[in-house]
Amino acid sequence: MRISIGLLIFISILLLFDLYVYLGLKSVFSEGSRSLRIYQIVYILSGIFIYYCFFKANEIAGNREAFRSTTINFYIGIVFTAFVAKFVFLSLMFLQDAGRVLYGCVDYFSGSKEAGSGFLPGRRRFLTLAAAGIAAIPFAGMLYGITKGKYRYTVNKVKLSFKDLPKAFEGFKIVQISDIHAGSLDSKEDVARGVQMINDESPDVILFTGDLVNSDKEEINPFIDIFEKLKARHGKFSVLGNHDYYGVPRSEREEGKNTVYWEDFFRKYEAMGFQLMNNESQRIEKDGEHINILGVENWGGGRWFPKLGDLDKTLENINDDEFCVLMSHDPSHWDEKVLPHNKHIHLTLSGHTHGFQFGVNLPGFKWSPAQYRYPRWMGLYKEAEQYLYVNRGFGFLAFPGRVGMWPEITVLELVSA
Repeated sequence: MRISIGLLIFISILLLFDLYVYLGLKSVFSEGSRSLRIYQIVYILSGIFIYYCFFKANEIAGNREAFRSTTINFYIGIVFTAFVAKFVFLSLMFLQDAGRVLYGCVDYFSGSKEAGSGFLPGRRRFLTLAAAGIAAIPFAGMLYGITKGKYRYTVNKVKLSFKDLPKAFEGFKIVQISDIHAGSLDSKEDVARGVQMINDESPDVILFTGDLVNSDKEEINPFIDIFEKLKARHGKFSVLGNHDYYGVPRSEREEGKNTVYWEDFFRKYEAMGFQLMNNESQRIEKDGEHINILGVENWGGGRWFPKLGDLDKTLENINDDEFCVLMSHDPSHWDEKVLPHNKHIHLTLSGHTHGFQFGVNLPGFKWSPAQYRYPRWMGLYKEAEQYLYVNRGFGFLAFPGRVGMWPEITVLELVSA
């Protein structure tokens, strides 16, 4: 197998990275200690697995079932978790070693260095142990995230008031879920528990805001019978997310092309009882009054995301004074298209960001790397008497876990101002 220069450089950097971490830990273990032996064994096994991932990639990709294997994803998550912990430890050790170099230089040029003594002072055992303890914090958090956190469903209840809400819809309950990413799910029991939590809220309507799969429509097959059990008095509605288009070539993603693929995909939504809305509107009637559920295809601000959402087409049968709830997968659509539009859309529901599956979500304080990529990345936003809610997602993608940004079931209750 041909190995690129870039790959060799990358592997060499990883080896140097691990060697530095190993030498740092070795300084606090006595030679031949059991702890040092355990680390050496773990280090060797990790190297073997990384080798497997790099050099068996083509073989894995050639077998779709193996490529989608959640077991492989789990072990990649373990390796990544160890990598993050090592990086934290390395960074702290580097700070200590920089201080040692500075101290040695000062002693050397000041002439206070004793004859025969080394240039660098030894590492402080306390500082090394403290660095290892600090590195253990993200390791433990991420390990929890890939074993338990990814299915730690959180119900978030939000009450929204509107001046022009039809009286018949006072207390109307919308449950939003987003970003199922069925190709990553590895526990039907946990998913079924999440579905039951949704049903326990007795929703009037369930709105799913896209990314049913990762990249292949067949990924949802093992879970169709579970999501079919979702119940709502006035129906279940969905839109497509950017990942739902990735099963077909870019040139064939437009509506009307690759008909066989899309027809089969749409039948899967029907089997789950969802009405898929591609730039469409649906009237929900109650006691002689109505609201409108709108659904646009994916429209993302990034140049690499599909931009098939057509808000004008979606609104063409909607009067200016009608109450509207819009499903739009990517929250960038709200700033780019929804807010500037001449028709008032009362509530927009989005997902897409996942809260980056990592962060801090406490009352009064929220942080995630997602905020540096998306201005609207989690929770409720309001401008010009219009609301946007960004759901953290039901599933997970790439990193097989969640840390701090637990999967979300959103319950939105509509009330009159």
